Amino acid sequence: MNLKEIISKSDNIVFFGGAGVSTESGIPDFRSTDGLYSTKYKYSPEMMVSHSFFKTNTEEFFDFYKNKMIFPDAMPNGAHKKLAELEKEGKVKAVITQNIDGLHQKAGSRNVLELHGSVHRNYCMKCGKFHDVNFIIKSKGIPKCQCGGIVKPDVVLYEESLNSDVIESSVDFIEKADVLIIGGTSLVVYPAAGLINYFKGSKLVLINKSSTPMDERADLVINDSIGKVFED
Repeated sequence: MNLKEIISKSDNIVFFGGAGVSTESGIPDFRSTDGLYSTKYKYSPEMMVSHSFFKTNTEEFFDFYKNKMIFPDAMPNGAHKKLAELEKEGKVKAVITQNIDGLHQKAGSRNVLELHGSVHRNYCMKCGKFHDVNFIIKSKGIPKCQCGGIVKPDVVLYEESLNSDVIESSVDFIEKADVLIIGGTSLVVYPAAGLINYFKGSKLVLINKSSTPMDERADLVINDSIGKVFED
């Protein structure tokens, strides 16, 4: 059975996506050879996007964050657009993403569960006031609220735990899904990769350029670009 057939026969699909969904929109993958992990900085990227680095080297954190984590001109690709379309048709019930770029929403998806937060939400650590992504981009040095507090991105940093409500909701959608399509992720980052274990439905589809540890469990494995797969 091919992907088109699987999609046409189900109206309870959940999509779970990783960095590979965004790389086709020009956003580099953390772990790829040309991604952020191979960029030369004084500290490793893992360290620079950690909670402790944010606390101790706040200005350097924001310098890295603004240069390497925010891509305001990125546009949704074929995968984002198709998923939004399938949601409108009542087929896709939820999009669960490890990405922080907001491209699923930009494409029109409404029920998006962001495991790692979003660059589009930023909060003052002192008064709680919301600030959009442009506030961060335009700020010099450390972004400060009118009240004087530091404005922190609503992004899950290393050493921080994932939002338990988002996890619970993701588990709920995956458990109830008839079809689970996983795309653009190597399925090695936990706890996110562990979500697949809650799937009890009939069809598991994996779309990724390289193989994953879960390929043997899948009903359909497609080793190709996700944007191309959804546009075909």
